[in-house]
Amino acid sequence: MNLVIVESPTKAKTIEKYLGKNFLVLASFGHVRDLPEKGLGVRINKNFLPIYRTIAKKEVVERLKKHAKEADEVILATDLDREGEAIAWHLCELLKLPKSKTKRVVFDEITKEAILKAFAHPREINKTLVNAQIARRVLDRLVGYKLSPLLWQKIRRGLSAGRVQSAALRLIVDREEEIEKFQPKEYWLIRAHLEKPDETPRFLADLYAVEGKRLSKFSIKNKEEAERLKEEILEKDFKVIKVKEKDVLKSPPPPFITSTLQQEAHRLLRFSAKKTMMLAQMLYEAGYITYMRTDSLHLSAQAISAARKIIEKEFGEQFLSLAPRQFKSTSKLTQEAHEAIRPSDFEILAEDIDLNKDAARLYDLIWRRTLASQMSEAKVKETEVFIEAGRFSFLAKGEVMQFLGFLKLYLTESDVEEGIANKKLPPLKEGDKLSLLELITKQNFSQPPSRYSEATLIKALEKEGIGRPSTYAPIISTLIERGYVEIKDGKLFPQEVGKVVTQLLKEHFAEIVDLKFTARMENDLDEIASGQKEWQAVVASFYFPFAKKLDDKKETIKKEDFIETTDEACPLCGIGKKVIRFGRFGRFYACSRFPECDYSEGMQNSSESKEKNSQQVAKKCPNCGGFLLERKSHFGKFLGCSNFPKCNYVEALPKKSFGKCPSCGSNLVLRKTKKGRIFYGCANFPNCNYASWQKPDES
Repeated sequence: MNLVIVESPTKAKTIEKYLGKNFLVLASFGHVRDLPEKGLGVRINKNFLPIYRTIAKKEVVERLKKHAKEADEVILATDLDREGEAIAWHLCELLKLPKSKTKRVVFDEITKEAILKAFAHPREINKTLVNAQIARRVLDRLVGYKLSPLLWQKIRRGLSAGRVQSAALRLIVDREEEIEKFQPKEYWLIRAHLEKPDETPRFLADLYAVEGKRLSKFSIKNKEEAERLKEEILEKDFKVIKVKEKDVLKSPPPPFITSTLQQEAHRLLRFSAKKTMMLAQMLYEAGYITYMRTDSLHLSAQAISAARKIIEKEFGEQFLSLAPRQFKSTSKLTQEAHEAIRPSDFEILAEDIDLNKDAARLYDLIWRRTLASQMSEAKVKETEVFIEAGRFSFLAKGEVMQFLGFLKLYLTESDVEEGIANKKLPPLKEGDKLSLLELITKQNFSQPPSRYSEATLIKALEKEGIGRPSTYAPIISTLIERGYVEIKDGKLFPQEVGKVVTQLLKEHFAEIVDLKFTARMENDLDEIASGQKEWQAVVASFYFPFAKKLDDKKETIKKEDFIETTDEACPLCGIGKKVIRFGRFGRFYACSRFPECDYSEGMQNSSESKEKNSQQVAKKCPNCGGFLLERKSHFGKFLGCSNFPKCNYVEALPKKSFGKCPSCGSNLVLRKTKKGRIFYGCANFPNCNYASWQKPDES
């Protein structure tokens, strides 16, 4: 009898179907050994030797030991990445498996053909892959275990720092700072609504040059300039001076790797990175897709052939690319030669998936993306029409889809944003005279950079070389679980504690949050995996300078640096001053004499806090006659009574008026769409639905 050990019972059950009766397949239920939860677990003075403890359940270990002892051969069939290789090595160590009867097999899909092929070509455990995993684990433990106590001492208990998580948090915090500092800049566009007599359709053309000089985005700065130009343009005749046509081919996207699967699953299915990976793991272990943690774009010849047969059968030969298409990874750090994420059998459709609805939706996404990668390009005819009106030059753009190609099956993000509907222009040629139907002046404001979503953060991490396919989802989950980041409307918002931690690390441990430094460390781990570097040397080169700086900072960083002082006396003892400290639930008021005086008050509930940050308006409270103050809550600014908490009267803050509503006569106020685009709407909404993109005349 031969014993096969894998990580999960589901994977064991799937593999067992393809092996004969001479094989017993058991699960280790994930990792069997790890560093201890308490204590450093690394002997620094013994060349960073890790101290492992058994984390697998006692009954699991005893069962594996019993069957391993009785088996003729023990075959370790854990996952093919570094984590899987490390699990196989830990199993060898824990079960004390003799090298003579221990084999290692790897496969990137759980199909009968792949399993039998892997078992026919066993190998030994790849110690360089194991070393890369050990190095990552030791580095993360050293940073977390050594740096987190400093955060506890200087800010508050329960905080943590991580080698990769802190760099990711910095990206989010830096983006928030960009947004807070952003100043919108006004600019105007002028657009002509034109027609060619006796021809359809009517079309739009944008002013792009004056006297041959191309306009920049901010050339027309205000309404006065726009109106002045408009008056002049209205007196001109419009004439076509040039027509340019070209055929454009749009190529399909490559098959999925881990990062792009997480990004697209978030964009199209609204799945979190964590959920995407959980579902992908289910699909892999059930034999429906190839291994889901990969940064390789490679597809096997057999997979390409199978995909092309389905395309020809379902869509016709015209939808096939002229030749089989292979993609090369743009990353220099692509790990072991895995395949891209693809279906194991293209004949299986989403409705055939017997797991759950969301797993079927994710499978359908993978199926369509993989097939699309082998389909023909989309063909589009693009037209540019250059129009002259005196000294003013206008440009109209048209687009006609000639052949859908891969777009019949899969729409990319740019295709969704731009739309694939035809943007037709009437038949036009040089010299044609055009009729002006309307000349539109449109106010716009520059927009701040968008906050990261899970998808765009993963894209940024990948671009910066931070983390690897197996770490993207855990990084985001950790930031959320620690309370450093909150998700609102699909966007990542840094919390106060996340900002404070990032500030400390940027000022005192710049390398921990330095993106290039973190990326170089990832490169070092790749070189350990390929056998180019020794793992202990990489860890030592990082740790000893880090440890020296840590010792210095313990003395130079003062807890007082993170305490804000005020001039107000403590309301409890009257001796000390009120100070602002940082606690588990954010900032709060305390006494400067703590622990002699234990006064504390949450800032969100503090009337003094609200008074300090409030501004009196020329209006009295209708309930008690007190003054109304402009205040701020989580939901924005509002007016509240100065006698709070005795009087709880509140009302919405009046917005600046931009004139009167033409429908009902109420004030027009500035509003924003969900995507942040500015428009002008009636203050009497929802009773009045009037809205306009164009800034009203305030007079």
